[in-house]
Amino acid sequence: MEMIKVKAGDILLAEPFMNDPNFKRSVVLITENDETGTLGLVINKASLFRVNEVLPDFPKIQTQVFMGGLIGLDKLNYLHSYPELIPESIKITDNLYWNGNFESLKKGIKDREILPHNIKFFIGYSGWGIGQLEDELKENSWIVKKDYHGIFKDSRYMWKDILEGMGGEYKLMANYPENPSLN
Repeated sequence: MEMIKVKAGDILLAEPFMNDPNFKRSVVLITENDETGTLGLVINKASLFRVNEVLPDFPKIQTQVFMGGLIGLDKLNYLHSYPELIPESIKITDNLYWNGNFESLKKGIKDREILPHNIKFFIGYSGWGIGQLEDELKENSWIVKKDYHGIFKDSRYMWKDILEGMGGEYKLMANYPENPSLN
C-alpha cells in the first residue's frame, strides 16, 4: 500500500473509533507539513466562547472560537479568505489563508470588511513531530481527504458529512456508533 503524502490544505478525519477525547470524530486542517513536522487546526470543535469573550478589547464580531488543539493554548490562530486585507498571511490553498498581521485583522473587522462567515478563530493547534503523523496514518488512525473547501461551513456535523460525501466504505463509517458496545 502506497503511503499518502499529506500537504497543507488536506484534512484529516479521525477514524470512527478513535478513543482520544481530544481528537474523537475530529476534522483537522493541515496548515503546514515539512521536514520539521506537521501542524494543523481542529476545525470542527467549537468552544463555548466567542472571540470577544477571549479578547475583550477585540472589535465586535459574532463568531465562536474553536479548539484547534492542545499546543499553544495561549495563542489565537485564525483562518480566513482575506489576503488583500491581512498582509503577512500564510497561503494554505486558493482562497484559504492562515494568520497574518493582527492589527490589519482588527482594522478589517472594525471597518466591517472582514465578515464572520469568512473567518474562523482557534485557541491552540495540533502538532506532530517528525514521522509521527506518518506512523499514525500507517496505523489507520486518520483518513485523509484532499481538496476540501468547506472550512467555513457549519461544523456540528462536519465529520459525518465529509465521510458521507466521500461515499463507499466512508459513507458506512460515518454512521458507525461512537461506542459500538452501546449498539
